[in-house]
Amino acid sequence: MDNITVIVLANPNEPQLAMLEALPPETGIVVGNNPEAFERAAREAPIIFNWSGSGALLREVLGMCPAVRWVHCRAAGLDDLLSPELIASPVPLTNGSGVFSPPLGEFVLGAILYFAKDFRRLIRNQAAGVWEQFDVAEVSGQTAGIVGYGDIGRAVATRLKAMGMNILALRRTAASAGADPLVSKYYGPEGLTEMIPQCDYVVVTAPLTAETRGMIGAREFAAMKASAVVINVGRGAVIDEAAMIEALTGKRILGAALDVFTSEPLATGHPFFQLENVLLSPHSTDHTHDWLERAMQFFLTQFERFAKGEALLNVVDKKRGY
Repeated sequence: MDNITVIVLANPNEPQLAMLEALPPETGIVVGNNPEAFERAAREAPIIFNWSGSGALLREVLGMCPAVRWVHCRAAGLDDLLSPELIASPVPLTNGSGVFSPPLGEFVLGAILYFAKDFRRLIRNQAAGVWEQFDVAEVSGQTAGIVGYGDIGRAVATRLKAMGMNILALRRTAASAGADPLVSKYYGPEGLTEMIPQCDYVVVTAPLTAETRGMIGAREFAAMKASAVVINVGRGAVIDEAAMIEALTGKRILGAALDVFTSEPLATGHPFFQLENVLLSPHSTDHTHDWLERAMQFFLTQFERFAKGEALLNVVDKKRGY
């Protein structure tokens, strides 16, 4: 194997970087969180690995690496990393899609049960010492509509189908979607307002692109059942937050479970903190005890494929953004 230099955009003190010692001994590894760290190595380096660097740093380092042949980003979401230069570059870009999907699917299932069984009411009554029986919903037979049926969406569908739920799925290319035993019916983007009124739970797993930004707004909330719950584990800006707050405060929908937001972290005093019908997660539902190790292991697998000349996994369509 020829010597390969990997430019790693990261704080050198991050513990998972030690896993890069598993790379072949002839591999050069240069780690840094500013362009100056790569001045010597950039000219010959064929790989840029954005472990935790910003979009601005990635953009600048890409311009320093004329020999680059592959860029890998740890994250699955790329909306804050795709610069015009990276999009225009012929260099393949891969991401962490699939690495974080199972725990996201589990969060969606947990959120559905949280609202169906009214866990907030149980916790409130327990804290107050109140013995109060009440009716709860059975999720079996209810319908979940998944907006953005990719790897995360399928992880969600796998878990919800096991609970006896009916799955509807929206994807950009519904007409070409293959048969999937998990999905009862596919919809294209134009079918969103046809799908939503059927849903007890609207689960957003879509990436943020020009096409998906604000795709769930006032019209879509007006089309939902009064008993519907919105769950977002995709990207915050896919939902018009002002329209969602209006629907939640007006009790036009039952509730929302949110892991992602248009602006993060949420500002002190944000309405979401005050709403009883909102379940909040600080963008950490995929943060299992080993989530970073899994992300690094995926890069190591990708590196092996690159070194052998094999096709890389998770090659991104940079113009579409995923």
